[in-house]
Amino acid sequence: MNKILITAVMLICSNVFMTFAWYGHLKHLNSKPWIIAALVSWTIALFEYIIQVPANRIGYQVMNLGQLKIIQEVITLSVFIPFSVFYMKEGMKHEYLWAAVFILAAVFCVFKGAVIK
Repeated sequence: MNKILITAVMLICSNVFMTFAWYGHLKHLNSKPWIIAALVSWTIALFEYIIQVPANRIGYQVMNLGQLKIIQEVITLSVFIPFSVFYMKEGMKHEYLWAAVFILAAVFCVFKGAVIK
């Protein structure tokens, strides 16, 4: 399988864990002391790092650091929006659309004329 595709799939998986680690406690542990939320979040984040570190190592074999970072930002927004809308019930916001437009512009800038390693 293509290393860019492997990297993207692994980063999507790690980002799901990261999003729950960063924001999931706001829905389920809001009434608990912050230390409990932090410990739960760190436990979830461990799984995120177990997937994210090898994903970045694989991706860095075929992309430069800037490209790898922009791909991560695209994935972060792609995971965060459904999480926010469907899981946290925040509703769709037009700011998400603008964020997506600007991130796609960043993708264009970083990959324009770039040669993948």
